[in-house]
Amino acid sequence: MIAQLRAAYPDETRGERTKLAIQSWDTMGRVFAESFRLEDILNSDRVIVEDIENVRNRLSATKGFIACTAHQGNWEIAVVGFAKLGIRTAGIYRRLKNPLVNDMALAQRVPLYPDGLFPKQASTALLAAKYVKAGGALSIMADLRERGGIKVPFFGRLAPSNAFPAYLAVTLKKPVFVAHVMRDPGVRFRIRLEEIDVSTTGDRDANVLATTAAIQAALERNIRSRPGEWMWAHGRWV
Repeated sequence: MIAQLRAAYPDETRGERTKLAIQSWDTMGRVFAESFRLEDILNSDRVIVEDIENVRNRLSATKGFIACTAHQGNWEIAVVGFAKLGIRTAGIYRRLKNPLVNDMALAQRVPLYPDGLFPKQASTALLAAKYVKAGGALSIMADLRERGGIKVPFFGRLAPSNAFPAYLAVTLKKPVFVAHVMRDPGVRFRIRLEEIDVSTTGDRDANVLATTAAIQAALERNIRSRPGEWMWAHGRWV
């Protein structure tokens, strides 16, 4: 974790980076504990969507969209915000190596995704594309290192990044949003939805690259605003 923080904040002191590492581990612990109460949080008043009426109007005008978020605050809360807006979502998840832990985590997450969870595998891209094309709202974690992904700037360094959200947006001509989840005291959360400019030149590869860079830039801005709430243990640049 310290190595990742050193790469992102080379000008900070060792003590400042250590403080951020402690805050990050504290956040991860809270996320783990909250994972057992996700349905309770969903049915409570603990989640606020900022500028909710404008968000509702914008999303109701779409016929399918892609929503990206980061492992920050509590990433599962992003779909709680969509649920509160009456929007059904589907998601893509990575299977965990331990099958028992995977089954437990999946059981906790399934109620949040009424249109289903797609395991990340060869057939997922086609299933997800059909879902969005038909008007579905697809949730994707977009901040992890993607082996074989395209490299775009992230905290001043090129990082292999997930191009799939941008590919869907460009190919299907659908909007893409970043859902920023911010933690407030007392197990309360705020969600801010940011629409990303989808590049529309005649070059699809260039459009996917530019849109991926815009998504990563949006994620970085919010991480920089609340660095202690991001999962710094992940080796983002290696």
